[in-house]
Amino acid sequence: MSATIPVMIPKLGEEEAQAAADAVRSGWVAQGPRVAEFERSFSALVGAEHGVAVSSCTTALHLALIALGVGPGDEVIVPSLSFIATANAVRYVGATPIFADVDIETGNVTVATLDEVRTARTAAIIAVHQGGLPFDVRSLRQAATGWGIPLVEDAACAAGSTAYGAPVGAGSLLSAWSFHPRKVITTGEGGMITLDDADRAARLRRLREHGMNVSAADRHKSAQPILEAYLETGWNFRMTDIQAAVGLVQLGRLTGLVAQRRQLAARYQELLAGIDGLWAVRDPAYGESNFQSFWVLLSPEFGVTRDQVLTELAAAGVSARRGIMASHLEPAYQDVVPPAGLPNTERLTRDSLILPLHHALTEDDQDHIVGVLRKLAGSFRTVGSTAS
Repeated sequence: MSATIPVMIPKLGEEEAQAAADAVRSGWVAQGPRVAEFERSFSALVGAEHGVAVSSCTTALHLALIALGVGPGDEVIVPSLSFIATANAVRYVGATPIFADVDIETGNVTVATLDEVRTARTAAIIAVHQGGLPFDVRSLRQAATGWGIPLVEDAACAAGSTAYGAPVGAGSLLSAWSFHPRKVITTGEGGMITLDDADRAARLRRLREHGMNVSAADRHKSAQPILEAYLETGWNFRMTDIQAAVGLVQLGRLTGLVAQRRQLAARYQELLAGIDGLWAVRDPAYGESNFQSFWVLLSPEFGVTRDQVLTELAAAGVSARRGIMASHLEPAYQDVVPPAGLPNTERLTRDSLILPLHHALTEDDQDHIVGVLRKLAGSFRTVGSTAS
């Protein structure tokens, strides 16, 4: 049967449709005033001084590495446990990705896993707030500063998450964000770089627009002709005003969407607590997740493999997904041998799955999903198991 409970649905309505239509009627549909407003609003929301809107989180990561001067001969530490774009961005600039393992409960890199693969050639670190679950920003930023290595934060999934009482992104050297439809808020496609350095932000704006010293929008607004100059090789990584118009409406929904997702996640945790061999993701001690993804990790005590669970859920009308991919196991990265073992990464990608979680998910939906898992489990009790 076809899935009746989707794994994710973006929250889009008449307000977004009207905003997009207004942008079209304005006659200005390329990067323009709505993009600038979206940059200001989003960066303020995450506690950063500047926002640079781009075409995707992938291009945000690419430009972040360019801005740091990373290139051929350099190594960049990344988690293998991440969507492949994280590692791809390193290759885009001619550098070599070095894969680090992750913590089994958060799916995030730690100071210890980074230090294990750090070398004299390490030019940058990309740490991921995996599935919206924040990594320990305090310890990682402190360690990176001590090592003299810039830390880029892949916050693709983390809009609305917090760490140490502050929004993810606050105090970050460079954070990259995604507005893909699988994220909590969306512009269809699109991304953002947030940072506190005004000079670097100005350069990033040039780089996203072919290296021009003055934007197309500013040239068109001017009453006098402006002859632009191209200061360095750049790219066409721009966001459109249509996308930004949708994004501005979505920003107004973020707080409510995160609150709803956290409520649904708490209910999942309560319902799943008694299933032997199953551990459900939860907040770390230092922060709160937006639960962009809600994943569970299976152990042998569960009695059924992850892939069998996915098959049975699909047969019951539930669209679930495998856990986060491990890039080092994909054909594109078969030539990259991790310098250290990645046991937690390989276990998470093999034994975890992502359950449906979105604004349209009902308690009846959750009861149905958990009911399937209970039937598949080897045993059921009243105290939850651990991830180890």
